[in-house]
Amino acid sequence: MTITLLLIPLLLPCVAPSLARRILDHCSPVAALWTLTVSALLLAAGTVAALGTFAVTGLLNIPAFASLGELVHPLRTPSERLVLPVAALAAGLLTLGTFALGRSAVRQAAGLRTARSQAERRPTAGDLCVVDSPHPDAYALPGRPHRIVVTTGMLRALRPDEREALFAHERAHNTGGHHYFLAAAELAAHCHPALRPVREAVRMVAERAADEAAATAVGDRRLTARAIARAALAAHAADSDRPAFTPAATTGPVPRRVAALLSPAGRTPRIVPWIAVLLAACAVISCATAATGALSVHQDIEVAQGEASR
Repeated sequence: MTITLLLIPLLLPCVAPSLARRILDHCSPVAALWTLTVSALLLAAGTVAALGTFAVTGLLNIPAFASLGELVHPLRTPSERLVLPVAALAAGLLTLGTFALGRSAVRQAAGLRTARSQAERRPTAGDLCVVDSPHPDAYALPGRPHRIVVTTGMLRALRPDEREALFAHERAHNTGGHHYFLAAAELAAHCHPALRPVREAVRMVAERAADEAAATAVGDRRLTARAIARAALAAHAADSDRPAFTPAATTGPVPRRVAALLSPAGRTPRIVPWIAVLLAACAVISCATAATGALSVHQDIEVAQGEASR
């Protein structure tokens, strides 16, 4: 029964990508951003808890670890031929995920430090930092204080009114704290491979949220769409030095974003679309079953230690 419970958190993330692809059509960008990010974190937590419980169960079936755990009775588990390989696989997956996440964190932290250092050496106008480079690029740089980094190549590629729309987009990223959502999605993606498409969906809705905020700020959806399209075309052939996790108007499926900006803005999605409820339910069930399985194993350990009875 416990093994079945612990398999549920490992399988539920597999349904998240198909739900994530549809959720933007049923939710506003900001609601979709929160729903996708929180659900991805809960699904990742359920995955890690299930794998950790499998690993601990297997270790306590090894005499050396059983003595360290002060077990006076054998731990009640299914056959060792099943438990030990599953535990070894779970421990291996946790190790690989931790290593990959650590490597990604170190690389992105180094990229952020480099970008911040370069921005601090440039003169600024408010939150705007202009980098002398022929390669068109622009992005929101998190940290204190927030910065909008734009190259001279990008400035030359846009008209003055399009520049204002682009700056409004990048300011929306910093104001909305979108880098936190992107970091959370990156964390979740390293916990379960099925959550990698959800990470891409989070990046997409973060851009859509900034698009809508920029359109509201400049008061012109067509201008915002044109600015994003021209910025993306200008940056398409250029190499970018920005950190991988920094949000930028030129990333993501730009044609879909432009089409959304050019569509009427009057249709308001239902407050709680069924697709969001379904994704949230999967996330809650994942955590609940992982917690139930872990508590069941903990009770079995207490019985094996002689501290409790069945």
